[in-house]
Amino acid sequence: MKIEKRGADSYRVRKMYKGKMYTVSFDHKPTQKEAMTAMTDELNKVRTAHTQMTFQRAAESYVDMKRNVLSPRTIKEYSENVNRFPEWFRKLPVSDITQIEVNRLVNEISVGRSPKTVRNYHGFLTAVLGTFYPNLKISTTLPQKVKSEPYTPSQEDVRRILEAVKGTPYEVPITLACYGMRRSEICALQPEDVDGDIVHINKALVLDENKQWVVKTTKTTDSTRDIIIPAEVAEKIRLQGYVYKGHPNTIAKCLEKAQKDLGIPHFSLHKLRHYFASQMSALGIPEADILKMGGWETDHVMKSVYRHSMMDKEEKAKRDAAEKLRNALFN
Repeated sequence: MKIEKRGADSYRVRKMYKGKMYTVSFDHKPTQKEAMTAMTDELNKVRTAHTQMTFQRAAESYVDMKRNVLSPRTIKEYSENVNRFPEWFRKLPVSDITQIEVNRLVNEISVGRSPKTVRNYHGFLTAVLGTFYPNLKISTTLPQKVKSEPYTPSQEDVRRILEAVKGTPYEVPITLACYGMRRSEICALQPEDVDGDIVHINKALVLDENKQWVVKTTKTTDSTRDIIIPAEVAEKIRLQGYVYKGHPNTIAKCLEKAQKDLGIPHFSLHKLRHYFASQMSALGIPEADILKMGGWETDHVMKSVYRHSMMDKEEKAKRDAAEKLRNALFN
């Protein structure tokens, strides 16, 4: 530990702790042992102050610490998370929280909530306590994940939906979703972002913590990208002078209505991105190129595509086997 001389009879020792610099001053040159003891005492005061605050205050401070590095939407979700915890837990001093209180919390919030939601609560909880009470070791038994296979639209589904919305304000946004664009990217897109048949994707429209729609940079650096769309769609955008003017939520409502009218199983607008990845894979486009075109940071979506492909193959194999057995038994 470095001891710095500041004046004739002034010395200091400094240490960085959790992103903040702490200083201890002396009116004499301390020994290394004195310097270490004084700095340890100073940091213990900080740790004590942290653990004396309530969980609510700690959670709010955690959100404030992340305000300038996370997206407005994530900050909104974090801010809302704070008040979703039961009041009894929010009022607990951080120093009083043990595995017992965490177990009681998880048991309580598991009633009427999905395993994914409970895991989200617990993830936020551990992030807060990891910052303000790092010595607390948490090992919680969480609800088992529910394995689900959301419906992924087929090529015929998408064709019928695009035909149904043709000529409406939703034709362009739903078509762009089929080319791998997120709703937030579609709603932020302007005619000047379309150059010929090339779309420059560099921003997104999201809700901030004040529930105001704001334009920000794209979700990740990989999300900033160029894609090619049909020339007729690009021309339609130029002629009408906009991409989409309505409320972002009404795109999903239009899609849901079309699904009901056409008798197509329900799927979210976001699933059209999965449709895009699936179609690109079926056309033999390399995985790395698909990820770039869709703005994906990881290959998670491709794992979903491959899983569905394997399920289709397994289903065909089962039917072939059942048909062969039927022929052997009854023919």
